[in-house]
Amino acid sequence: MSALVITMGLVVPAQAGQAGDTSSGGAVVRTDTGLVRGEVTDTHRRFQGIPYAAPPVGKLRWRSPQPVTPWTGVKDATKPGERCAQDPGFGHPVVVNEDCLYLNVTTPRNRPGRKLKPVMVWFHGGGFIAGSGSNYDVHRLAVGGDVIVVTLNYRLGTMAYFGYPGLAGSGGYGIEDQQAALRWVQRNARAFGGDPGNVTAFGGSAGGLSVCAQLASPSAAGLFHRAILQSAPCMLDYPANALVPGLGAGSIWASRADTEAVGARLAAKRGCTDPGTAVDCLRQVSTKDLLYDEVAAELPGPTYGNQILPISPAAAQRRGLLHPVPVLAGTVRDEGRHFSALLWPEQITAQKYAELLDEAFGEDATRVAARYPVNSYSHPGLAWADVIGDRVWSCQALNGDRLFARRTAVYGFEFAERATPPWTPYPPNFPSGAYHASEVAYIMDSGEFVPALNSPQRELGAMMIRYWANFAATGDPNGPELPHWPRFRNHREQVLSLATDTYGGVRPADLGSRHNCAFWERLAAGTGQERGVR
Repeated sequence: MSALVITMGLVVPAQAGQAGDTSSGGAVVRTDTGLVRGEVTDTHRRFQGIPYAAPPVGKLRWRSPQPVTPWTGVKDATKPGERCAQDPGFGHPVVVNEDCLYLNVTTPRNRPGRKLKPVMVWFHGGGFIAGSGSNYDVHRLAVGGDVIVVTLNYRLGTMAYFGYPGLAGSGGYGIEDQQAALRWVQRNARAFGGDPGNVTAFGGSAGGLSVCAQLASPSAAGLFHRAILQSAPCMLDYPANALVPGLGAGSIWASRADTEAVGARLAAKRGCTDPGTAVDCLRQVSTKDLLYDEVAAELPGPTYGNQILPISPAAAQRRGLLHPVPVLAGTVRDEGRHFSALLWPEQITAQKYAELLDEAFGEDATRVAARYPVNSYSHPGLAWADVIGDRVWSCQALNGDRLFARRTAVYGFEFAERATPPWTPYPPNFPSGAYHASEVAYIMDSGEFVPALNSPQRELGAMMIRYWANFAATGDPNGPELPHWPRFRNHREQVLSLATDTYGGVRPADLGSRHNCAFWERLAAGTGQERGVR
């Protein structure tokens, strides 16, 4: 694609006319803290590295996001801001930078008219410890859907989810960052041609779980009007070894007490023993030392019991306390294969499969083994993949749909295209299938890996972009020349299966039958766990 890229220095003096679209071809936009100059291509405009909060460094480490200091002149917005501090991942080296609260805005090239466009705010995935907003090229979604798309960085790992007794906001700084970005959108969407009254928060994996957190946060009320959850059941919990080898059973949401207990151990290890000065003492520890600290690595993640999340999103959903905005939510058909094939140091054998079942399900292991017999699979790891995919992801997504449907419009989906090229090789006799996060490549490009989709897959992607954009515009994904997407209702539990014709096409599907959800409900009922929702 040929591109006209308009660039200037980092900051140059403002000149008459640069605040509007007339003299700059749409490359200069006035935000509430100053002018930014982006790039203009044949099809879209892109603005990168716009600060939405002050750098959380020094005394601002482990504090709520603070306002940006306005600048004079025109800030260069043709390059992304630095990624947030994180271990190596996604093909990138270790990042020790904490000055990272930046966002990116992509708009269609067509000049803004009187009608403002829907805004879609993407929260990236990466397990709450890795990733960045700039890792995603969203121009296909912006152009194909005629929407404004915002991507953003937010604090990760220790910098986001540290807690200590008496520390304001313990364990919630990454979620607070996301909310600060949503507030930035409310103040600045119009400047880019977007409608602040029509904002969709969406994300995949940890990014989708971040949307769950915003749905549960009282202070997020009114900041967004629709929600899209991709591979992100809000009630996600897991048995032992399901997500990472050696990780015990638990929930994605951590209590403040658990987070602060780890923080207190970290302070003690670092010699910060005075409770009155421990946090300031830890603020003197280098970013790199914290990234590689074994105790810091035990910080559990997004935390509830603080101002941003008074209760866990799982509990909020069960109690009917999530913001009642329209929801589009779904998973991929083979969620467990990524975790089973790629995260274990050695391939899972039949004996190891039996051991995993015993550790995960105890006295119910024989029932699970009978439902998922290892001899029925070409590789024992595929059996474990189906177990954790059904138990952790698909059936909990179904339960979430049931609860959403009690209070709002919900459209469920399952991405079932099993021939998407994987981003890394899988073991022999272990097909990647519709692996975790494989649907993202159909609506946007991710990092250095852009899979070579065939023609039917590209057509599926174009259809998904229209569905996602229609939902962002109206709260209903349906539109002209698209297969009908039925609204999920508790008396008719249909989701839309998204695949090329080779894998069943685009059609309604019964998620519960496809993933043995009645079996998992019976199993949970026998243990007293709350799993099935009717």
